Formats: sequence, C-alpha cells, structure tokens
Amino acid sequence: MASVVVIGPGAIGGVLAALAAERGHEVAVAVRTPFDVLRIRAGVDGPEREVGVTVHTDPAFLAPADWVVLATKAQDTAAAAGWLDAATGPGSVVVVAQNGVDQERRVEGLVHPEAVAVPAVVVVGAEAVGPGRIVHHGYGRLTLPEGPWVAGLADVLGGGDDGVRVVGSADIRTDVWRKLISNAVANPLTALTSRRNDVLGEDAVADLVTGLAQEVVAVARAEGADVSEDDVSDLRRHYATMPPGTGTSMLYDRLAGRPLEHEYLTGAVVTAGERHGVPTPLNRAVLALLRGIRP
Repeated sequence: MASVVVIGPGAIGGVLAALAAERGHEVAVAVRTPFDVLRIRAGVDGPEREVGVTVHTDPAFLAPADWVVLATKAQDTAAAAGWLDAATGPGSVVVVAQNGVDQERRVEGLVHPEAVAVPAVVVVGAEAVGPGRIVHHGYGRLTLPEGPWVAGLADVLGGGDDGVRVVGSADIRTDVWRKLISNAVANPLTALTSRRNDVLGEDAVADLVTGLAQEVVAVARAEGADVSEDDVSDLRRHYATMPPGTGTSMLYDRLAGRPLEHEYLTGAVVTAGERHGVPTPLNRAVLALLRGIRP
C-alpha cells in the first residue's frame, strides 16, 4: 500500500484521489474548503459513489508521502508551498498535474530536496460541482516523462481500467506543447463565450480555432517541440467529435467565479513567442480579453 497526498482535490485531483483510494492506498487530500466525503459521479446522469479519503485543512497534520499529486491551478502553486513542504520527503515523487509548460519548475524550492518532481500532461474529463463532489465524464490519461514513476503511478491508479491511463513519453516537451495547442484554443473560447465544447466545432469559429492553433504550433516549434500543421488538423477533427456536454477547466472556473489560469496557457504562448520573435497576434488579442474578465 502506498501513501498518497493530493493537493487540490478539485476535478482532476478528486478523480485521481478516488482512483487511488479505491485501490486500497492511504489517501489524504489537502483542501481549503473542507468536506466530509469525496463523491464521484460517473457522468452527468450516472451513479454517484462515496470514496473514503482523509481530509486535511492544515499541513501540520500531514506526513511525507510516497506520492504527492499537485492538482491545484497553476496560479495557486505558491499558495501550496506549506502543503508541499509537509507532504514531501526523501524519495517522494511529486506529480505536477497542472496545465501549461515547465510544470516541474514551479515547485523548485517548494519540495524536499531529495524528492523527485515530474510534469504530467493531463487529459481527464472531469468537473467539480461542489466541495468534494466531482463528475467524471469517463475518459482520461496522464502522460509522464519516461522513468520508474510511470509504472509506479499506474499501479497506484489501477492501470486505467476505469478511464485514466498512465503512459510514459520519450519526448515530454512535445507532449506538453501539443496539449497547450488545445488548451490555448479550447479554454479561452469556452470561457469567453460561456459555452461548452460544442462551440469549438462550429463554422463561425473555425478560422479563429485554426489561427490560434497555428500560432501555438509556430511557438512550440521554436521551443523545440516536434509539432506541425498536422496537429492543427487533428485538433479540428477532435473538436468535431467531442462528447456532448463536456467543457473546459477555464469555463468551469469562470462559471464558478474563480480566477482563471490564462497567464499559464495563452500567456505562456505569448511570452514564448516574444522570446523567439514569433508573432502571436490572435493569442495576444485573446489574452487581452481574458485579462479583462473579473471573477
């Protein structure tokens, strides 16, 4: 049995905490808003199950764990410093399950010096509908850089038999930027329109979807990622077949009145574009609009 701490058991963290707990691991969750029981619903109309996890609101009660999943929003990483310090020790593996790029650098100096931090590219269809209440839309994948932590985390989460697979990557930089191609399109457009993912497949936004994605591809290539125009075409096809009713994390945050993580998505694209001299006029315009939103 492994010890697992999930910092930020919202949509993503809640699903991962539930998977680990249901496989008999010792799971603690670190929260700002306490709840009694973690509840996971399988789809919007599916059955809801209760999962036993230990809920902590104070890092003083945590001990170093084998696995630490940081699932807060990227902008909340610094606020999780106390939790990361308490939950990590020699040999702890910290899975930074956040959007954006260079995730592992965000926890430098915040974790035990003998802990290992690895980035995770997260694709999990989940929605937090209240404290400790998560809707899992039934699909998911975590991609980590190749290493022993891949098999270890797959064992903790059960190997993907109920919708979340853990896979290793020989080129995590490309995988991170490929995910950002989608995040820099889907998250802003759903948040700005307050609509779910069906808006991404509509003809009215087709040129904007393509233009935003092409800019990210250009920046990603300048960053050394192995992406191409094919990724834009694949993205368009993906948007045309997305399950109905699903949304993005940025949409859910806007609807709930929470701060948005646009600086780590669109902002990361614009900043990297400036660094490499790659123009990003569409992403820059979208970033200006997102900065005008107040929770």
